[in-house]
Amino acid sequence: MRDRLLALIGSFAGRRIAVVGDLILDEYLIGRVARMSREAPIPVLEFEEQRYVAGGAANPAANLAALGVDVRLIGVVGADAAADALRAVLWVSGITPTLLVGDSERPTALKTRIMAHMGLRFPQQVARMDRLSRAPLTAAVEAEVSARLRAIAPDVEAVLISDYRGGMVTPRVIEAIHAGGFGLITADSQGDFDKYRGVGVVKCNADEAREVLRRPLNTEDEFAAAARDLYTRLDLTRAMVITRGGDGATVATQDDVTHSPAPTVTDVYDTVGAGDTAIAVITLALLGGASAHEAVTLANIASGIVVRRVGNYAPHADELRAAIRAAFP
Repeated sequence: MRDRLLALIGSFAGRRIAVVGDLILDEYLIGRVARMSREAPIPVLEFEEQRYVAGGAANPAANLAALGVDVRLIGVVGADAAADALRAVLWVSGITPTLLVGDSERPTALKTRIMAHMGLRFPQQVARMDRLSRAPLTAAVEAEVSARLRAIAPDVEAVLISDYRGGMVTPRVIEAIHAGGFGLITADSQGDFDKYRGVGVVKCNADEAREVLRRPLNTEDEFAAAARDLYTRLDLTRAMVITRGGDGATVATQDDVTHSPAPTVTDVYDTVGAGDTAIAVITLALLGGASAHEAVTLANIASGIVVRRVGNYAPHADELRAAIRAAFP
């Protein structure tokens, strides 16, 4: 397995993948705890740093770019300062933001996290404020998104759909994706699975699978049956993946159901962004000829790198190689 996974990484650079979904700018306001407030039972933070990070669909795009992929990112932003900041973050990440569609009627989704330094290795999140719209796209914006999908379809090998339920991934947008003739379609869904009927891969987490299937999922057999049922229900062509945090992931294909364990990680600091890394690596690995089980095994290893960091993080190829060697000594 080790040699196989290392070989797959060599196939990543130069791939051409489109990412479509809800774009988010993640803002981190970091301060050091000075004292407790006299006004309320909360800490008073003295400001140290403001940091912007690619979030939502921009995060799997950043993960792909960090692994050498030519990324075409399509999403909707407002006409505001957050849109400008997100474009700047994308440029730094190696993603050209020229395919973003502007919509002055909706704000750029912004998630602001207040982080407190208290002498630990990483700051801890104490509050989060979201500014966003969940309204579906207007017909005019849908038409523009669909036109951009048609324009890039001949030049890319796969499309990754990152659905944060922010109104971007509408039935019309999905129709445009199916009509584009993309070789592989993968989707990271946080619900409303049925709209992804007929794609290659759908990934969700355990809680989302429980919610959709409306039944408890605890044992290996229960997760296996759930993955198989979703694979069949959605008429998928490659795989159904249910991620299970420290318990790894369950993968159903046409032929079988397998379990991919998570690597041993003793210093988990933050699980934010691990799912985005997983779907990015799964997509890349499948393009490189991996089986679904191999792709998910590699994705678990990549996610194990991310959870050691605070906030979204995009591992590079050398980090992934080192993690593979550690997982398979």
